[in-house]
Amino acid sequence: MKNRIVGFIVVGIAILMGFIIFSFNRALTDIVNTSCSHGSTCPMWGSINFHTNLSIGITIFVLLIGLYLIFFGKDEKVITRLKKIREQIQPKKITKENYNKILNTLNSDEKVVLVKIIESDGSIIQSDLVDKTKFNKVKVTRILDRLEGMNLIERRRRGMTNIVMLKHS
Repeated sequence: MKNRIVGFIVVGIAILMGFIIFSFNRALTDIVNTSCSHGSTCPMWGSINFHTNLSIGITIFVLLIGLYLIFFGKDEKVITRLKKIREQIQPKKITKENYNKILNTLNSDEKVVLVKIIESDGSIIQSDLVDKTKFNKVKVTRILDRLEGMNLIERRRRGMTNIVMLKHS
């Protein structure tokens, strides 16, 4: 629900609370007037005043929360717009088209591994990568660690092996 609508509902509840307090206070005042013969020195008057002031304070607090939501509460549309703006400001994720540009920045072993991943349509089992590159398991793992650190690839665990995939936007 939109914060502004919630604010109006809360203000409505606060107004209803105020009406109930007013009605209850009038009824209690009438009861005390008829049953108490001491006048304003009667202890019931002090009790009525305390409870009335307490309930009015709570009502004002609820009313202020409602007014805050109406005037200052962020709307979901605003939040959605902010997310879109953040996505536009953040650097774009790497796409397949950009991999050729990136290959120029890699060392020869990293290039070999990345090319094998690209040649296998963007995903390959890590053990197959070891076979295709002719590198040992440790070397492939270290190269994949570096590529993953550069946000070029990601590894997902599948049973006893990893699937190595290109990062997509």
